[in-house]
Amino acid sequence: MEIVTLLFVLIFINYALFIGLLIWGFSKVKPFEKTASENKTSFSVIIPFRNEEKNLPDLLESFSHLQYSKEQFELIFVNDNSTDDSERVINRWRMENPWVHLTILDNVRISKSPKKDAITRAITIAKHPWIITTDADCEVQPEWLSVYDSYIQHHDAEMIAGAVRYPKKGFVLSHFQQMDLLSLQGATIGSFGLNEAFLCNGANFAYTKKLFWELGGFNGNNHIASGDDVFLLQKAVHLVPKKVQYLKAKNAIVTTKAEKTWVRLFKQRVRWASKTAAYQSDFAKALALMVFLANFSLLAIALLVAFGKIEWPFLAIVFALKFLMDITLMLKTNTFLKMSLVSAPISFLLYPVFSTLVAVYSLVGGFEWKRENIK
Repeated sequence: MEIVTLLFVLIFINYALFIGLLIWGFSKVKPFEKTASENKTSFSVIIPFRNEEKNLPDLLESFSHLQYSKEQFELIFVNDNSTDDSERVINRWRMENPWVHLTILDNVRISKSPKKDAITRAITIAKHPWIITTDADCEVQPEWLSVYDSYIQHHDAEMIAGAVRYPKKGFVLSHFQQMDLLSLQGATIGSFGLNEAFLCNGANFAYTKKLFWELGGFNGNNHIASGDDVFLLQKAVHLVPKKVQYLKAKNAIVTTKAEKTWVRLFKQRVRWASKTAAYQSDFAKALALMVFLANFSLLAIALLVAFGKIEWPFLAIVFALKFLMDITLMLKTNTFLKMSLVSAPISFLLYPVFSTLVAVYSLVGGFEWKRENIK
């Protein structure tokens, strides 16, 4: 049992080192403030959707308040076999806002990844040099495009990752997701600060059309149904690392909706976890493995304590160490994202079980994309 205990100690020491690196990396990414200047960048905003009639009104309403020249951006919606009134919702908004250039396309599936096909379909007809992707269940801020424009004018970038957050409301499930997203966003920003970028979110992701075609689009990972964002990021990091940057600006944060049930949240996280094995970054793979081992170890230690094989103070110590490292990264991230930490103690108790189940299932099961089962 001494050898087992030593193994647990080594796991949590390494976990603490990894999280410590992310905390340091987070501090190295400097906040960006938009400067007053003439808008110079033109954007094609791409939104793939399927059966989003309930979510689209909020996104469209946020587009109505964009403070950007109507001649310098367009909206491209790509319909992936919707069976509801999503298109009717978009067309109604288009009639009320005729000054916005808006296009609705039907998706053409040529691979195992519907979302990648939708984005590629839109880019082929995009009029502007910069592409920004977001999701139908999101809301953007009025200065969203102008902040991106200001950043592009002041930095030599061809791919820019932006932040995503959940609304600051709800109960245990909502708060649990906020805590989870804080850890993911903290890891995302921290990895950029360490020059080991491997995560981003397609709900707030920008790149030049020129770079997309230079990378060969999604070629090479079309067999993986998920990952329209992270695999493109990793290809860009390999080709032009200095031109892949993070936009740490509060006015450019995109808000997305939390899942409404634990089952749907589990399926979403399985979809996210399913692409981990295909990461190109050794740092990303090592971090993912260490996170899994730390959460699995907590469960194993708790079980051993229950059977009297390990004393409970050991469990308390390793739990406290993990809690301290995680909460430090989350608090640092929350100074930027401003989400709720109300349910932190409950979330930390639930997370080892939840994340372990997600990791195991992602290796042996499938996942859903908009209620379509995908292996």
